[in-house]
Amino acid sequence: MANTSRPVRRTALLASAAALLGLVGACGSESSTSSAPRPAQAPRTTTPDPGAATGAATTPAATAAPSDTAGSASASARTDGRCRTGELRAEVGRVDPGAGQRNFPIVLTNTSDRTCTVHGYPGAAFVDASGGQLGPDPVRAPSSPGTVTLAPGKSAWAGLSFSSPQISGARTATPAALLVTPPDEHDPIRVAWTAGEVPVGGDESSVKVTALEPGTGP
Repeated sequence: MANTSRPVRRTALLASAAALLGLVGACGSESSTSSAPRPAQAPRTTTPDPGAATGAATTPAATAAPSDTAGSASASARTDGRCRTGELRAEVGRVDPGAGQRNFPIVLTNTSDRTCTVHGYPGAAFVDASGGQLGPDPVRAPSSPGTVTLAPGKSAWAGLSFSSPQISGARTATPAALLVTPPDEHDPIRVAWTAGEVPVGGDESSVKVTALEPGTGP
């Protein structure tokens, strides 16, 4: 009888070896798959916050400051803030004699409730009772006129001077009034004249007037 146990055992061993090799290959394949690098993930993108974007876009731009209307009004007052005839009172101060001269301060006082200005020389003319002018217009004495600012109740003055007629020998007259016209105005203020004779003609008959200065006299 033939011995069949050895071939059978060999066949069994070969089958076991094949099965073992198959198991090892499967494990190696699984191990290789698990160690393969994972595909890189795409970078995350963030969606802008609609509220934040809108806030930045709707932030109001800086605007220019409103014009200063009070400043504009002040500029206008400086430009045309001169004292009007109706806002002033005129008077003639005491005579200040000296060296054969008779000198009088012509005083303009602001009687309004606003601040105004006078600049330069006042107009002056002696008149008789009927309003007729006596003598020529006064001559302006050389000076550097300035602007005088008059708050309510404040005054400016100009000097009116002439040689004493008793010394000069000029022809004289006794005025009823002195008409005083504020600078840049047309309407005069009538001031009663009580200081006697004034020169109206002949030699040394000139009457002089100075530019206005702050105050009521020298």
